[in-house]
Amino acid sequence: MKRTILCVEDERHLRQDIIEELIAAGYEAVGAATGREALSVLDTTRPDLILCDICMPQLDGHGFLKTLRSKRPDLADVPLVFLTALDGRDAIIGGKRAGADDYLVKPVDYDLMLATIEARLREVNRIDQNIQELRQTLSAAQSSGSPAPDALHKVFELLSFGVVLLSSTQVVFANRVAREIHRMGDGLSVDTGIRCDAAQISTDMRDCWRAACEASTQGRDYLSSLAIPRLSGGRDYHLTFCALEGAFTSEGDAQCVAFITDPQCRPAVPAKVLADIFNLTPTEAEVAQRLALGLRSDEIASDLAIAPTTVAFHLSNIFDKTGTRRQAELIVLLLTGLTSIDP
Repeated sequence: MKRTILCVEDERHLRQDIIEELIAAGYEAVGAATGREALSVLDTTRPDLILCDICMPQLDGHGFLKTLRSKRPDLADVPLVFLTALDGRDAIIGGKRAGADDYLVKPVDYDLMLATIEARLREVNRIDQNIQELRQTLSAAQSSGSPAPDALHKVFELLSFGVVLLSSTQVVFANRVAREIHRMGDGLSVDTGIRCDAAQISTDMRDCWRAACEASTQGRDYLSSLAIPRLSGGRDYHLTFCALEGAFTSEGDAQCVAFITDPQCRPAVPAKVLADIFNLTPTEAEVAQRLALGLRSDEIASDLAIAPTTVAFHLSNIFDKTGTRRQAELIVLLLTGLTSIDP
């Protein structure tokens, strides 16, 4: 199936040239002369990528992007590339901070334009493939009513934050991010055990580890977090211990899980993944994604240009759909997309 590119450009001859280049490269191409016209096109056409000029009458590129991201959460996974004569450093930084996925300058280098489109669409394909693999693995893991450890390990390797499965005495499994954190040696070690260089925090860590395992064997809920200082002086790692509540309680198997998040490299959980796994609406998925990234309710409201009461309404629906009651439980669930935590 051909990919569809929407080209938003007010200069008619240039717009036509771009469309012809796209068609010659094997794409379907749709044109729009202004941001407003492009929004109308989106009512009937879902593009795979949008090329957008910045300086346009009626509704410019920045206005179009802001409207697109706030009013059309169903298109949140569609890349947008600014194509403009504004080639100054500040203009490029401003465009990327506004939410553009890439930035091309005029005069148009068609080879560079096509290479950029190909790169962005490959990125979309990788996300789609990861979603499909995640859904298939979850389906297989849940079909027997008790997820198999090997199936869960495959899912953990897809995640963008550290996951460490622990028995009462040792590390049972550490995903690729946890292994990388250990390799960096910046204050947190994950090998046969999980520990840090600060004596008191190591004691607190062992206490949390033990309490989580005890809660698991007793079928109780347990959730506790610690800040782990970096040797380099950067922002602390966040380490959260969570009981697995009987999921893996045979001898030698995991009894608790530790999640490692890095505020210097926040995990970006795709809204589409959250929507697919938890059956969320597009807006609920956008709210959930920002919650998983650590935003407060007022920050989510500002980011999505909606009222705080609307955020509260969506959060209530998310709690209902995920079977959680406390925000800490919800964040853990959103980050993994795997383990239901009953309060």
